[in-house]
Amino acid sequence: MELWDAYDADFTLIKGVTLKRGEVISDGVFHLVCDIIVRHTDGEYLIMQRDQRKHYGGLWEATAGGSALIGESPQACAVRELYEETGIRADRLTEVGRVVDESCHSIYVEYLCVTDCDKDAVVLQDGETSDFRWVDKNTLLSMKGDELITERMELFIDELKGALKADNGTAKRTDLT
Repeated sequence: MELWDAYDADFTLIKGVTLKRGEVISDGVFHLVCDIIVRHTDGEYLIMQRDQRKHYGGLWEATAGGSALIGESPQACAVRELYEETGIRADRLTEVGRVVDESCHSIYVEYLCVTDCDKDAVVLQDGETSDFRWVDKNTLLSMKGDELITERMELFIDELKGALKADNGTAKRTDLT
């Protein structure tokens, strides 16, 4: 059973409230989700194809990520999820924004990871992803809803454009809320 901390819309921890995956979350209560977009030091971005057995199976996603476990900070969640889903250890992880999604009771904390990992050494998580590829910035930015898994992801990519163009691999902070 996966347990999560509960937050209000201002990302303040609600003490004494624990959420359980699969149970209904009350209005005004949120759980933390971290997404990490991965940019190689050569300028290419990692995209992964969702396993056919999953919701949106076969479509590509431009992030690794998932829900934070109880007591887990956004940064710790991002580092764990990135490693679980790709085998990549974060070289540089920069928060680039936050999105509050009331429809799914989630607060998304978005990160950019810049890495010099061996691009052929990505490890796919069984049951989560079935393929990966590295694409250049223009390819990533041109991907549409029939390729990326969610409208929120398209919004994330659009908002990230300024950060993606940052010099010397340093992301500029982009507020998404």
